Amino acid sequence: MTVEAKAHLQTEDRVYRSPEKLHIPSTLDPSLDTLPKNFVATAQKLSSHVALRKKRFGIWQEYTWAESLAQVRDLALGLISLGLKRGEAVAIIGENDPEFYWAELATWCGGGRTTAIFTDANLQELGYVVTNADAVFLFAHDQEQVDKALELREKMPLVRKVIYWDDKGMWHYRDDWLMSLEAVEINGREYGAQNPRAFETAVAQGSGEDIALYSYTSGTTSLPKGAMVRQRNLIYGNRHASSLGPSFPSDNYLSFSPPAWITEQSLGLTGHILSGFMVNFPESPETVQNDLREIAPSQLLFPSRVWENIASTVQMKINDSSWLNRTLFRLLLPVAYRAAEIEERRGGLPPHWRALRAAADLALFAPLRNMMGMSRMRDAFTSGASLSPDQLRFFRAVGVELKNLYGSTECQSHTFHYKGNIKMETVGAPAPGVEIKLGPDNEIWVRSQSVFCGYYKDEEKTAKALDADGFFHTGDAGTFDEDGHLIYLDRISDMIDLANGEKFSPQYIEGRLKFSPYIQDVMTVGGFDMHFVTAIINIDFDNVARWAEKRRVAFTTFVDLSQKQEVYDLIKKEVERVNRTLPEAARIRKFVILHKAFDADEAELTRTRKLRRRTLEQKYGDMLTAMYTNLDKVMVSAEVKYRDGRTGVVQTAVRVCEV
Repeated sequence: MTVEAKAHLQTEDRVYRSPEKLHIPSTLDPSLDTLPKNFVATAQKLSSHVALRKKRFGIWQEYTWAESLAQVRDLALGLISLGLKRGEAVAIIGENDPEFYWAELATWCGGGRTTAIFTDANLQELGYVVTNADAVFLFAHDQEQVDKALELREKMPLVRKVIYWDDKGMWHYRDDWLMSLEAVEINGREYGAQNPRAFETAVAQGSGEDIALYSYTSGTTSLPKGAMVRQRNLIYGNRHASSLGPSFPSDNYLSFSPPAWITEQSLGLTGHILSGFMVNFPESPETVQNDLREIAPSQLLFPSRVWENIASTVQMKINDSSWLNRTLFRLLLPVAYRAAEIEERRGGLPPHWRALRAAADLALFAPLRNMMGMSRMRDAFTSGASLSPDQLRFFRAVGVELKNLYGSTECQSHTFHYKGNIKMETVGAPAPGVEIKLGPDNEIWVRSQSVFCGYYKDEEKTAKALDADGFFHTGDAGTFDEDGHLIYLDRISDMIDLANGEKFSPQYIEGRLKFSPYIQDVMTVGGFDMHFVTAIINIDFDNVARWAEKRRVAFTTFVDLSQKQEVYDLIKKEVERVNRTLPEAARIRKFVILHKAFDADEAELTRTRKLRRRTLEQKYGDMLTAMYTNLDKVMVSAEVKYRDGRTGVVQTAVRVCEV
């Protein structure tokens, strides 16, 4: 699907639904209408089975369902003993750990609400979410997060205790405001001994209408909003997905995506509770690739950024491998692409194509999947920012059945790629139980049992987002093809009107560019008063550095490498490759290579790695002005870090390249 085709927008009142007759009950069994009730039932049913595994110091530590239930019971009673009331909020910040799951489940079992916070949140972000959510307890993973809390103490007056679960480096801390998770559990056991039925009573008091969590939006254009997600919303959100990709207790799941992301809450934690699959927590972000190979999970959910990084890494490793592997890859990848295309179009493969693909799989792609840790992959999903069709085709060609999942913080899952009914240019068809229609400006409107009930303490924005018929107005633009598949365009606010009257989606062009292993990030810019499209490009430093070293291109720092003529020539070829697929008016005419990477800590990206376009346009306005006023360079001050650890500030010229 070209940008030209995508620009043809439609307006109609038709409501689109699942193309398959998959039944989602409209009401829940009262005995299982909350996640705590389901958790207790699953734990009792699978008591001796392994529920969670965490790799610590190179060894997998296992926790059975019975052990997990005991942890949650003690922690929930500990929170109640500390004064947690029904409806009060608890904030959690930390890495993916069993303790994160236990903290969240314990809060729900005790009648509270949770809000998960990204681990790399800075002081301002952490303070904003904790105070906006009116959190009365804060679970903090380790010394780093506790130190943040201590610095913000005066700004978080409602927080009664900061509860930590990793005490490394904190043995000398003496502050009654801090409390270890073990100490809370001890309190819980003592409280339980005095109140034998307290846990069961608290769980039974829960209702599907209770607020489970405040899930904060990514905040690309304004301050994040706390979407109030009910217990039943999470249950239905998972049902929408599991009706297409069912999970089983024998399945392995890797928990890597941050729990602050609603999709991890829906498919990860909620899926674990409802389906009983085993959740594996990697030792650290640095070991995740090795841990993934050991686990070889049957299900996997990664944000699109991670899939892009995996594709780039695979391509570079192939380029750095032996002559035989490079030759096999060059010869067999087109065969795999063609087979995937035929299968997509026909719903199956003729016998000779099945034989060809089997041979290619044996010779190259099966070992490649094993190297990626995806040898047993059954269902792989991508969500977050849109993943380009090029990336999807690549993974499906090498045998990873990667499917698009389009959703939002407010509704979880909207559309999926259905097995045997996949169109790469689309984000799939509505999930079972989900209704979608297009509003003015082709805004995507969604209605289902998983739609949130409003933004916390923001009635005005709630009224704008939810209409009287129960449809959530997403703010995204889209269009349906003739088969009822949704073509996601972009945020309505980000769609650009070119000088010739055509529209184009920056995200579509950016996705095509990021398929290059040499490009990590890109922002395209255009509009009525600009007459043509320009781009600010981030190189993938590791991949471009390897490329430069192999070609004896000398460099010292990221800044130095980014402005080399050879690197501009390399990136220009990638831009020209993408331009050939675009209509004339949407082609990139000029670009600059930024002297640094986009950084979430500088508010250039959200914590889910989405571009903050307005911030970037203001911050790099001089570069945009240079491209639109025929200047050939712009001077910037750049902080550099040398390989010996020294840092400094240099003046450098960022060059403008004309395509």
